[in-house]
Amino acid sequence: MSSIRILSDRVANQIAAGEVIERPVAVVKELVENSIDAGATRIEVEIRNGGKSYIRIEDNGKGMSPDEALLSLERHATSKIREAADLNVVSSFGFRGEALPSIASVSRFTLRSRSEGWEHGTEIKINGGKLIEKKDCGMPVGTVIEVAQLFNSVPARRKFLKTDPTESAHITYNTRLFAVAHPRVAFRVLDSGRTIFQSPACEDLRDRIAEIWGRSLADDLISVDVSDPKTGYRLTGLTAKPGVGRSTRRELVTLVNRRPVDSRTLGFAVLDAYHGRIQKGRYPPAFLFLEIEPQEVDVNVHPAKREVRFRNDGAIRRFVLGAITDTLTVATVAERPKAELRAPAAKNEIDPAQPLKPAVSLGPISTKPRAAKTSTAPRIIESQKLAEPAKVNTPAWRLISILKKQYGLFDTPRGLVMLHIRYADQRVRFERILRSYKESTPPSQSLLIPQAIELEPLASEALLTHLDLINEQGFQVEEFGRHFYRIESLPAWLEPEQAEDFIRDMVDLLRQRGGSRKQSELIWESVAKLAVGGSYRRKDTMSEAAVQQLAETLITCETPHTSPFGKPTFNEITWSEWERRFGKG
Repeated sequence: MSSIRILSDRVANQIAAGEVIERPVAVVKELVENSIDAGATRIEVEIRNGGKSYIRIEDNGKGMSPDEALLSLERHATSKIREAADLNVVSSFGFRGEALPSIASVSRFTLRSRSEGWEHGTEIKINGGKLIEKKDCGMPVGTVIEVAQLFNSVPARRKFLKTDPTESAHITYNTRLFAVAHPRVAFRVLDSGRTIFQSPACEDLRDRIAEIWGRSLADDLISVDVSDPKTGYRLTGLTAKPGVGRSTRRELVTLVNRRPVDSRTLGFAVLDAYHGRIQKGRYPPAFLFLEIEPQEVDVNVHPAKREVRFRNDGAIRRFVLGAITDTLTVATVAERPKAELRAPAAKNEIDPAQPLKPAVSLGPISTKPRAAKTSTAPRIIESQKLAEPAKVNTPAWRLISILKKQYGLFDTPRGLVMLHIRYADQRVRFERILRSYKESTPPSQSLLIPQAIELEPLASEALLTHLDLINEQGFQVEEFGRHFYRIESLPAWLEPEQAEDFIRDMVDLLRQRGGSRKQSELIWESVAKLAVGGSYRRKDTMSEAAVQQLAETLITCETPHTSPFGKPTFNEITWSEWERRFGKG
């Protein structure tokens, strides 16, 4: 007997499901794409238990006749292509023929659909790939698909699924991407009967982004609309103003012919355009739509169609880079006259002898209860408020001069020391924050007006998971709505105007590191590095007295020789070395 056999359709469908339907969000993605292709203007997604136990997708699209409904569940059945050559020009989303039968093969599957001209709809029930029932049903024009007990027939795959909140967050985020891609389609997402995301149809992309990511982000974006008549390329959408950045790429959304995709070509082109315009290591939020001829892009290189391949990567990269660069240049020029009309800012000169003025937006600083006061003075002052210096017999450093606003040259009993002011300041701040972490009641400052912050679902879950850990370190962040939070208190070392960006970056860091309380010290060490990084430091001008005090505080640190990032804080040339170089007279 031959050892080579043809697989049954049921087994083949389950294998295909392993490639295309790796988790609940993939089911939602495939079905929503079909709804959009059907011309739906309203799509509703309902899930339970992160989509593991139940998924429902309902739309008001054109629907299917009884014969079409039954045929759609046959393997390789599709209305989108006829010949292999059609793959080169396909402009629809859900044309893959194995999606519906694959989903039906690993779940309890119910399809109800009615097309225009039919007095009734068709209901089809399938369990684990086996047809259970087909009958007529009453319903409006459109399609409703229910997927229950996903992967119950394939328990090995079910074990790889994440927690219910994580799977729900992925579904919500993916649906939001579809909402951005199709502003004129109304979307609604329900989780266990509760509406967690709803957005009516919008004519303007900025309004849709404001509904999903918040008005503050929408206001930080500028319009892009650049075309190349020679190639037929067009780039539209919204991109960050110069100087606006995020710690991760999650808000850098690229779409090709309105399909959300991951593309290194597009991503690197956007980052290159922002080189020198945002801080190193930051990513610009952007929602960019690239329109090209269908034959110029292959959307079938990934089983789940997340990645694409361009016929001419170089040409696409040059076009996107040029389009974003030109847009940013125009925006910079347009903003320049406004900047020139503003009154010149006062120079931030630091003088430790001057008393600190209380900040207008802050309440009293406390150690829970709160007691001290905060300040609007440049934050370098706080680096000098490191706890009581240790009593050490240290060499006296006398400042000779500040060079290039970056270095401090000191005369010491051993020789000459060149201090890197920024790296030294980072070390002092870093150890102060870690010392605050080890205190049972670290100093905090109450905000007179709490700051509201909205997070996307995955970030919201990460914040909730670590909220107790965060609030033990001088923060007071409270949940007051689905994915909405209120910042009421901050550690004494953090400026109020930096609070929202810092919380967002800290949440991204916690998501990357994950972790339990056993890892809290390692996590907080990373948070301290985040706090003293370039994103959270003003470009202050330091007085000679402040630089002198910074040097004296640095010597008391546990690790004074390097910054938290491994950079040297000072370099010393001894008098004996000078004598060796000049020779003894």
